[in-house]
Amino acid sequence: MKFRAVLLLSVALWCLTSQAKQFAVVVDKSNTLPEISSAELAKILAFDTTTWKNGRNVQVVLRDPSTTDVQEALQKLLKIPADKVKALFAARKGSFLVAKSDDEVLTLVASHPGSVGLVDVYSINSKVSVLKVDSKLPLESGYPLR
Repeated sequence: MKFRAVLLLSVALWCLTSQAKQFAVVVDKSNTLPEISSAELAKILAFDTTTWKNGRNVQVVLRDPSTTDVQEALQKLLKIPADKVKALFAARKGSFLVAKSDDEVLTLVASHPGSVGLVDVYSINSKVSVLKVDSKLPLESGYPLR
């Protein structure tokens, strides 16, 4: 009986730690854009688009882009391999803000009009607005940052 309990606990812990984070796209409260396409988001994250439709400058805020979960999200959105993501962000080092945690991403996004960030969906707070991506909110089936 003890073995079975240990085995079940081990499997549960493995499932929790092996799942990639699900990211939400957050913007400052003054941004009235309700949604963005994954193609538009990719252009922002690739630094090809530097202004919002209202003319305000875009400020990208991320946790360290070399961390596994952020790296995977960027690869998925940008549709490029890990080495290309690393090269892009190394070349644009001064073009985005790097935060040490999701909480810091939220604080920076909330305090910088025009900013956009990626955070773990479970870190979202009332300081920011969440954008739909491809008409989907985080946790909805078909959300592209799953």
